Amino acid sequence: MTIEVDGEPLGVVIPEPEGFRFLAVRFNAFGIDGRTFATIEEARAAARVAQKPEAN
Repeated sequence: MTIEVDGEPLGVVIPEPEGFRFLAVRFNAFGIDGRTFATIEEARAAARVAQKPEAN
């Protein structure tokens, strides 16, 4: 599933036994690349924070 923030695709999540692994497709989301989240919504929220300039 693609994770978009404000219409911009930032990554995809892959289901795994531990949750959902985030794989970044944009530079501004690399800070959370490879992290596992309990839910897709948790991954989306982290991507939203990661894309803010002050988060990088």
